[in-house]
Amino acid sequence: MPTIVPPYLLDRIAETAGTRYPLAAEAARRALLREPPARLGPTSPGRPQHDGYGLPSALPDAPSTPDRRISDAQGTERLPGKLVRREGERATGDEAVDDAYDGLGDTHRMFDRVFGRDSIDGRGMPLEATVHFGEAYDNAFWDGERMVFGDGDGEIFRGFTDSLSVIGHELAHGVTENTAKLRYQGQSGALNEHVSDAFGALVEQYALGQDAEAATWLIGEGIFTAEVQGRALRSMLEPGTAYDDDVLGRDPQPGHMRDYIDTVEDNGGVHLNSGIPNRAFALAARQLGGFAWEHVGRIWYDALTSGELGEEATFAQFADETVRQAERRFGDESREAEAVRDGWQQVGVLKA
Repeated sequence: MPTIVPPYLLDRIAETAGTRYPLAAEAARRALLREPPARLGPTSPGRPQHDGYGLPSALPDAPSTPDRRISDAQGTERLPGKLVRREGERATGDEAVDDAYDGLGDTHRMFDRVFGRDSIDGRGMPLEATVHFGEAYDNAFWDGERMVFGDGDGEIFRGFTDSLSVIGHELAHGVTENTAKLRYQGQSGALNEHVSDAFGALVEQYALGQDAEAATWLIGEGIFTAEVQGRALRSMLEPGTAYDDDVLGRDPQPGHMRDYIDTVEDNGGVHLNSGIPNRAFALAARQLGGFAWEHVGRIWYDALTSGELGEEATFAQFADETVRQAERRFGDESREAEAVRDGWQQVGVLKA
C-alpha cells in the first residue's frame, strides 16, 4: 500500500527513539502494525492530447472545478470519518482540514490546467481526504478511494498536511492507479513511488511559481519537527541527503543504478530505489530550465498515460518510453529529448 513514510524509517524510529522520543517510538510501532486497506480505483479513459507551453498567469480559468470532500477521523482509524468541509464551503479553522482542502485544490489545478486531466480518473472523480487519522499516526497514504493523513507524533513528525508535496504525492498515486497501474513491487513499484514524488514536486512548484532552478526538489519538506536533523523525507535532486539524524540515521536512497538496493523489505525497496528515477527527472528538468511542468512534467504524463507501459515496467522500459514521448511531443533532435536521455544516462539506467 503506498505510504509517504517508508517502513524502513518507521523501523528505525521504533528501534532507536527509545527514551528520547517515547511518543514517536510508540507511534512508529503502531504505524508499522497497521496495514492500510487495499482497494482498487476505477480505470481511466483515454488521455487527452496537448500541444504547446503555457505559464500559470497566461492560462484561463480552469475548465473544470474540483469536488473536494474533507472528513475528520477524530483520532480513530475508521474511514471516512465525519464530513467537515465540502467544495465551496468556508475554512473551518482546523489547520489540517483547511490545508488538505487547499492542497487538493492546488493539485487538481495543476493536473487540470497543465495536463487537461479532470481529477484522479480524468472524469471529475471527487477528491476525498480524511485528516486526524489514528492516534499520533505517523504516515499518509492513498487507499484506492481517498487520501488519508495522520497528525504525526509531535516529536519527530508534524502533521502530514503541512507539506503540499505530500498531498500531491498521495493524489498522484490515484492517477497512476487509473492510468499505467504500475505494480507496487520491485522496479515498477519504485516507479510508482517515483511518479508520485515527481508530480508531488510539480504541484508544489506550480503553486509557488518556481522554476526548476529555484525549486528545492524536496518531498515532505515541513513534516519533521525542529528536533530532527533533516530537510525532508527525500531529495529528488540529491538522493541520500534529505536527512542525517541520530535517531533517523542517514537517508539511504541511492541515486545511481550502481547503488541499486536488492531487498525483500519495503515491497522490494520501492521507497529506496525510487531515488534513481527521481534524480533522472530532476536532472532533466534542471538541464532544460524554466518551469518543469512545461517540459519533463508533460513528457512523464504522456508516458504514464500512453498505454505503452506494462504494469511491471522496469526502469529501462520507463526511460525508453519517456524518451519516445519526448521525441513525439518535441521532436527527435529537440533539447527536451536530449535532456531526458541525458538524465537517464547520468543515473545509469540508459547507456551513454
